[in-house]
Amino acid sequence: MKSIAFFWVVILSVNTLVAQELCQGHYWTEDEANLKLKAFAKTWHDRASWEIRAEQIRAQIRQGLQWEKMTRFSGSLNPMIHSKRLMDGYSVENIAIESFPGFYVTGNLYRPLTEKKNYAAVLSPHGHLKNKRFTHYVQKRAAALARMGAIVFAYDMVGYGESGQIDHKMPIALLLQTWNSKRVLDYLVSRPDVDPNRIGITGGSGGGTQSFMLTAIDPRITAAAPTVQVSAHFFGGCVCESGMPVHQSPGFQTNNVEIAALTAPRPLLLISNGDDWTRNTPIIEYPYIQKVYALYHAEHKAVNVHLPLERHDYGYSKRVAMYHFFAHHLRLRSKNLTYENGYDESFTTILSPEELRVFNTDFPRPENALVGNNRVLKFLGFPEEKDN
Repeated sequence: MKSIAFFWVVILSVNTLVAQELCQGHYWTEDEANLKLKAFAKTWHDRASWEIRAEQIRAQIRQGLQWEKMTRFSGSLNPMIHSKRLMDGYSVENIAIESFPGFYVTGNLYRPLTEKKNYAAVLSPHGHLKNKRFTHYVQKRAAALARMGAIVFAYDMVGYGESGQIDHKMPIALLLQTWNSKRVLDYLVSRPDVDPNRIGITGGSGGGTQSFMLTAIDPRITAAAPTVQVSAHFFGGCVCESGMPVHQSPGFQTNNVEIAALTAPRPLLLISNGDDWTRNTPIIEYPYIQKVYALYHAEHKAVNVHLPLERHDYGYSKRVAMYHFFAHHLRLRSKNLTYENGYDESFTTILSPEELRVFNTDFPRPENALVGNNRVLKFLGFPEEKDN
């Protein structure tokens, strides 16, 4: 009995330690975050010392995610694609890929109507939206990018939309979302019509977290545009953003600003606004990132578009900024969008959730699907939830 009691004491101690290492929500005040960034800046003074810190940050992310548990699942993606619809300058298809055996990433593939062999590609994760990937502005930005010459994969957050195999707020949601994004990237670069040297990623809010998290650890991303999310004091308000210890461990601390800075020297667009945790971006977050980019003589590749009169969304003006950014860095044709005092997105056909769903009566979810938090946790080698 003593050995069993000791075992549970060890388990409880480990869980308490992990909880203490989590940086969640408004973990610091704005004043504290300002001072923390100044302290971080003292840990490096040139490119060589920054790259030592950069590798420490990447190691912290991988360790906090327990990334090594997923790297064995890099086999076939088994893509399922159907229901192609021809629109005005683009097409839409329903797609699912197998992220790991029995777990599916569901989404839509937007493609240009022209026939080429070297399209750019863009990953389009979404945030905590009421209408998930089906919302009108996710469709608009995907359609616009496709018309400009990119293949766009818009995909579900775990536990959102058709990703109903698990609950969104399961303990390893951050790991699963990052791995799903990696597998979407694997799929896009595997396509013979995609140029692997022109890969972008953009999402708003929680989709912004997915954008800078994948970019930090995967050099295949060419350009990133995380929107209304990169903050010095706010670490993400959901377990899918900060539910695993990617920001802190004993003796080491970082934040989302430094994680976003790992994009350097690749092009990075920070879109911020005056009504949420990105209100200080022009004076706090962006200057720190610019200092990192200066080490590579790449200051012109890190851009901040700050909209002080706007709120937390991925609205029209934010999308327009992203169109310009990707048009330049991914070599897209913005002239394919009608422009008159602003880009005209009215060509987009907004499809219903039923039309965009991958799995339905005619195309059922595969029988091998792992359904339920505990089935997924057990399959991956994580402790099961007691109450699930």
